[in-house]
Formats: sequence, structure tokens, C-alpha cells
Amino acid sequence: MSSIESRIHGTESGHFVREFFTNSAYFPLANIFLELLINRPADYLVEPDLYVLLFAATVQAWFISRRAGAFYTWPLLGNLVGPLVYTVFEVLLEGVGFIEGPHHIAYWGFAFAIGLSQQLQLWLPRGFGSVFILVESMVRTSIIFVMYAILEHLKDDYTSIAEFMRDPPHIFIAVVVPFIGLITGVANMNAERYLRILRETAGQLQEYSQWLLGKELLARAVSDPRSLSLARHQRAMVFMDIRGFTAWSEGHEPEQVVTTMNAYYEAAEPVWRRHLAIKVKFTADEIMLVFADSTTAVQAAREMLVAAEQVLQPHALGAGVGVHVGPVVEGLMGASEYKGYDLLGDSVNTAKRLCDSAKAGEILVSEAVVKALKRPVSLDGPRGLEVKGKQLPLSVYAVV
Repeated sequence: MSSIESRIHGTESGHFVREFFTNSAYFPLANIFLELLINRPADYLVEPDLYVLLFAATVQAWFISRRAGAFYTWPLLGNLVGPLVYTVFEVLLEGVGFIEGPHHIAYWGFAFAIGLSQQLQLWLPRGFGSVFILVESMVRTSIIFVMYAILEHLKDDYTSIAEFMRDPPHIFIAVVVPFIGLITGVANMNAERYLRILRETAGQLQEYSQWLLGKELLARAVSDPRSLSLARHQRAMVFMDIRGFTAWSEGHEPEQVVTTMNAYYEAAEPVWRRHLAIKVKFTADEIMLVFADSTTAVQAAREMLVAAEQVLQPHALGAGVGVHVGPVVEGLMGASEYKGYDLLGDSVNTAKRLCDSAKAGEILVSEAVVKALKRPVSLDGPRGLEVKGKQLPLSVYAVV
């Protein structure tokens, strides 16, 4: 998961911690306090029951928090993992009589009720599903009342619910606790709604930002905003331009021109994604890619030209490519209210001039690129090339 996606949707460890403390460990912690009041704390702390219960909650939280797992999309099953693990271990330790304990039965009941509420939130339309956020919250807070009732039953041996409810304090707790759950549920429902809106908005902004900056550069900017500041870097630039595109465009409908251009861009996109281009820029039929080293730039240029020719050849078109490496000033440029991430410098102009001089199907690289290559490439040259803005001819090579 990328740093941007983890900020929007959370990390695996974050999901685990949230699931453990807000759901999976909720009943087990209440049960632990109940057991401490029923038994002598010194005895209970050395028995395996406490640690089996915490282990069961941890296993359940791990299963549910795995966003790619089945339990994440089936929370009803996920919420039954804890009581299942706890029951299996305790039956092995204490026998089937363990199941008769009222708090052990309550564990299964609350796990099912909470899991069903969460499942209905996923299954039902958004408006109806939100109602079960309230239900889940009321069920969860009712754990306090039920565990209190079990404690009173075990201590004072109430024979029926009616007898238990004759006591005014018990009526008070029975009414107030679910009401608090309702209030909490309303708050949770609003929080979930705003969180959903924020995530949807963040997802849209992420998509728009990737269009402008590119995936890799955006990830760097989010991790370290200072990476967008103007700074001098050594970069390898690749320019690819369609030969005769202007004349071809004049003889075709605008819709066909746009369709061809989009196909041209889409053919090249997998290449720059695969080679992790730092910067991608479109200017009409020209594509500019920026890489950290010359070897990657030349390989990307070869692959991109092959991909582009498959789109261009049916229209009797071709593309030329130029590659150069050198210092540039890179970062955010523009006015106070509008900025763009770009590169400036003679190295950029040189790469553009090489591209302009390349024939259809040809890749021209500068001598600086050849010297910086980390592995050999088949080349033809050198030859002198007169380019605009340069007093002396450039020594260039054609990739073969």
C-alpha cells in the first residue's frame, strides 16, 4: 500500500489496533473485570483463562483487520472467531461444563448481534445500513448492563429477570445504558458519514494530483513536502514527438485526432509506470519523461517507441525520440495562486533538440548519455549534429 493510500484508508497495523480496542476486545475486557470480581484476583491472574481470552480477541482482531481477507467483507463470521477460539480452548481445559456459564453464553450472543449489525451495514443500501450503526452501538453498550446483571445473579442468586428488575437501580441502568449507546451511535453515524466524504474527496484529489504530478512524484511530495521545492538535480530526459502530426491533423476530424492522441498516450503509459518516471508531461503530440539515470531513460525510450509505433503505423505516422542527461532546476514554479512542477535548464532544451532532429523510428542520445550508461547498448555513431542554440555541433548516437 502506498503512503497516500495508507493515509486515506489507514495501515494494516492501524486497522488491527482500532479493531482490537473498539470491537474484538470489548466483551473480553468486560469479562475479565467480571472474573476478577467473581474470583480472587491473585488466583485469576495466574490461570490460563485470562490469557486465552486476550488471545481469542487478538486472533479475531487480526482476522477482521486484514482488509483483503474474507472476514473483512463478512464481519458476521469475523466476530464469531473470538468466542470460537475462547470456547475451544476452555472446553479442552475445563470440559463442556464451561459452556453453561452465563457470561460465556453472552459472549456468543453479543458477538452474533454485533457481527450481524456490521454485516447489514454492508449489505443494505447506505441510508438503511446506517441505522444499524445505531443498533451496533446500543448492543455494544448493553454489554455493560448484561455483565452487571450476570455479576448480580452470581453474587445474589436472582432467580428471574423480573426479580432483578424490581430494584430501581437496575431499572436505571437498564434504561440509561442503551440510551447512551443510542447517543454514541448517532455520533458514530455522523463520524462515519464525514469520514466517508473525506475519503471520497481525498481519493478524487489523489487522482487529480496524479494526473498533474504523476504517481511517483505525488508519493514523494506527500511523504516529504520539501521534495517539491526548487533544487538542482542531475536528470535524464526523454522526448518523443510524432513526425508530420500537424499536417496529418489538418486532414482529419478533431474527434479522430483526439482518439489517436489518447491511444498514443495510453500505449506509452505502461512504459513510464514500469520504469518509475519522475515526471511526465504532455505537450500536444510530444511526451516528455524524466528519469533519475541514463540507463533507465534509454530503456524506456526504446520500449515507448515500440509501443507508440503500433498505434501510429496504421495512420502512416511515426515518432522520433531524443535522450539527454544533465543538470536541471526542478520543482514548483509559477505565481502565488497557480504553480506547476517542472524542469528548466539547457539540458532540457538539448533533449528537445535531439528529439526534433530524430527521424521517425529513430532514438538519438547525447554523448553524455552514452558515458553515463551502466550497461552496453547497441549504438550507431557518433556523428555531429547542428542544433538551434548551440554554437558547436553535438556529438550524438543513434540507438540500434
